[in-house]
Amino acid sequence: MRYCARCGSEYQDSVVDCTDCPNHPPLVSAEEMHERGLPLPHELDQRRFVRAGVADDPVTAQVFVDVLDEHRIPLIVRPGRSGVVDELTTGNLLPWWELLVPDTEQVRAALLLEEERIQTRVYADEAARAAEEEELEDERARQAPADNSAPPAY
Repeated sequence: MRYCARCGSEYQDSVVDCTDCPNHPPLVSAEEMHERGLPLPHELDQRRFVRAGVADDPVTAQVFVDVLDEHRIPLIVRPGRSGVVDELTTGNLLPWWELLVPDTEQVRAALLLEEERIQTRVYADEAARAAEEEELEDERARQAPADNSAPPAY
């Protein structure tokens, strides 16, 4: 078999030039492809990427990317919508970011993302409670008399 070093197309030995590329470059042998550091078509990455989760905003998407990177899970992040027009034309609003992983890692990645989502909710709830407590303390401080000295004796 012969191969195009530009596009990677595979041809029978009787073909001399690539018919897929402009200017029809000459085809090379498999050995020359390897010498140039180019993969043969059957050596290309054949993994199938599937959705492991979605994020509603870019910040959450970056947090999820960091989690999956930390666990060395290959990842493709794809925006699910580009603007208001998509909602008007399609009738549905897709998630902001779609996180795609190899199908062999889908279950593990989905579990990691769900754990992170739960942890984020816990932090948000704790922060809300702390803010409410601080607000109550400020309110009590404003309601307390300004002068805390002892009342005058009669």
